[in-house]
Amino acid sequence: MLETSKDLLLIVIAFCVLWFTFFICWLLYYIISIIGSTRRIIKAIQQKVEKVDEVIDLVKSKIESSATYLGLIVEGVGKLVDYFKTKQSSSTPTSPKPRRRSNRKIVTEGK
Repeated sequence: MLETSKDLLLIVIAFCVLWFTFFICWLLYYIISIIGSTRRIIKAIQQKVEKVDEVIDLVKSKIESSATYLGLIVEGVGKLVDYFKTKQSSSTPTSPKPRRRSNRKIVTEGK
């Protein structure tokens, strides 16, 4: 079976190549597993970022639509205030003149 030391060397080299191949396969499996996990994590992060972007767009559109309505509301309130001011000034009659006191003395009899 083993005639020379060269035969023993070839058996040891073959055994080492077998273990090296096993180690490389094991390493590739874990690297591929890590890459797959990373891909899933990145995909989940992208989905969450898209959801946040949608929420930001929704808030932005709500603020923009509110801003357009806000101008109309302010204008309407201003017109109401002007209306009530004109109504108040037209409905209040001119203030009556205060009575003048007479300088007459009241004469009482009996003194």
